[in-house]
Amino acid sequence: MPAKLTLGFIGTGKMATALAKGFIRAGLVAPKQVFGSDPASVARVAFGKETGARILPSNVRVVEQASVLVLATKPDQTGGVLTEIRDHFTRRHLLISIAAGVPTARLEVALPPQARVIRVMPNTPALVGASAAGLALGKSATRADGDLAHRLFSAVGVAFPLKESLLDAVTGLSGSGPAYVYQFIEALSDGGVAAGLPRDVATKLAAQTVLGAAKMVLETGQHPGALKDMVTSPGGTTIEGLHELEKGKLRGTVMSAVRAATEKSKKLGQG
Repeated sequence: MPAKLTLGFIGTGKMATALAKGFIRAGLVAPKQVFGSDPASVARVAFGKETGARILPSNVRVVEQASVLVLATKPDQTGGVLTEIRDHFTRRHLLISIAAGVPTARLEVALPPQARVIRVMPNTPALVGASAAGLALGKSATRADGDLAHRLFSAVGVAFPLKESLLDAVTGLSGSGPAYVYQFIEALSDGGVAAGLPRDVATKLAAQTVLGAAKMVLETGQHPGALKDMVTSPGGTTIEGLHELEKGKLRGTVMSAVRAATEKSKKLGQG
């Protein structure tokens, strides 16, 4: 990690805040090395309060202070922001965009020639060091730039270098995926309450069950189907529950959710 790394967040919403806190917690940067700007005062204040970073009055000021810029705006705002900073973007800058669906080609054409750009799709568990991210380099980004981005996002979870054509799928799966899992945890908790458990106990049991199952997949390396079979005894309780999930088309519905979110990401990139 560069000794004088400075990070500038253009857009200080929830995702930017999660990443900044994760990078700081991982010891990659100190709060004084992090800068942020946002047109929304509520977002600015929350970002500064939660990270200890310096809040600046404009995007241009962030570009002047930071060498690595994290573009964390909504997809439809990227064009205007890049136009604003274009004349201040130099060879010392690296732009890391987390704007969903926006391809590197659109980012590059809005910046000076040979601008170094990397597109990353992380998710909010970066806040607790458990993000899942995919990243793709633009045509002028160097191997060192890629290594830097990989180290940043690996410090707050896992990061996979991928072809850019696959990043919309990353958005649909892991970018949006936490929301799917939260809904599943809530549903498990509701089921526990319906069966007589106190709400606080049901929610903790549900969340711990999802955490434990995920760790089993990651740490054993076994196929989820094989792990499922280990829990499923002939004529037992688990197969009864699985039968109900199959009748409700859980797997097909989840697959459709990922594909729908992927297609939405593609449309955002075309806007």
